[in-house]
Amino acid sequence: MHKMQSLQLFSCITLLLLYCNVSISAFLCELNEANPFKVAFTIAVDIAGRHGNFTTIQSAIDSIPSGNTKWIRIQIFAGIYRFCLFNYLIVQRKITITYDKTCILLDGAGRHVTFIEWGDHKLMNSSSTFTSVAENLVVKGIGFKNTYNIGLYSPKQKHQRPALAAEILGDKAAFYNCSFSGMQDTLWDAAGRHYFYQCYIQGGIDFIFGNGQSFCEQSVVHYSLGTYGHGTYVGYITAQGRDLAGDPSGFVFKDCEILGEGKAYLGRAWRAFSSVIIANSKLSDVVVPQGWDAWFNVGHE
Repeated sequence: MHKMQSLQLFSCITLLLLYCNVSISAFLCELNEANPFKVAFTIAVDIAGRHGNFTTIQSAIDSIPSGNTKWIRIQIFAGIYRFCLFNYLIVQRKITITYDKTCILLDGAGRHVTFIEWGDHKLMNSSSTFTSVAENLVVKGIGFKNTYNIGLYSPKQKHQRPALAAEILGDKAAFYNCSFSGMQDTLWDAAGRHYFYQCYIQGGIDFIFGNGQSFCEQSVVHYSLGTYGHGTYVGYITAQGRDLAGDPSGFVFKDCEILGEGKAYLGRAWRAFSSVIIANSKLSDVVVPQGWDAWFNVGHE
């Protein structure tokens, strides 16, 4: 019952977003009035090969027809899906959902048991463990992680590098009970309308950033730069990229909890009209009293 309520909640949110002063998407998923989130069929992924149709998530995504308009569920069994070589062939890789692979439900076994991991870094636009460009995406119960700055951290490393866990570019995407773990630029909320419910987002430098129009509810935001030997460095939780007064983008955090180790600003202005709203949320003393940093946009506060 809880699962069905969550899926129906997303259907309602999707319908609301369709009428929020934004042009209607070219890709619309077929809806059934009796069952608003009826999937056409399910395909399964099991890294162990004991169940399902595929052993890699990317191969399951690639099997979906281009321009699909029926909701397709990809059930992902528990396991750590990360870079792996077998006989000099890559058998696991980073995940990309291209713009033409619409109407997908990625259904993991839980964010504590289903992980997608990678350790790429340096370039912001190519390091992401998970990238989605498609419209109409639902993700449940998956942990996305970039291990570079956290799993491979060395005390000799003086500077963090961009190492994204997820990059979300597609319109109308929703994440339920997911986690995003990294250090610098963990979650690139790049463009489109997105919803995050009961998620866990962890990082240290601009780790929720981009130009998305997003709503984050009942989630935990964990600042963790202090955990990795940078306790004297003051980090930044958000870096929103709204650059025009009429730009509809912005981040909203409602009924969330901000905690962690060390000290951090709630955010810094990545662009001159950056917009972040934190409402009815619990802020621990990890947040510095100043709250916000105008960065290069002093005078636009």
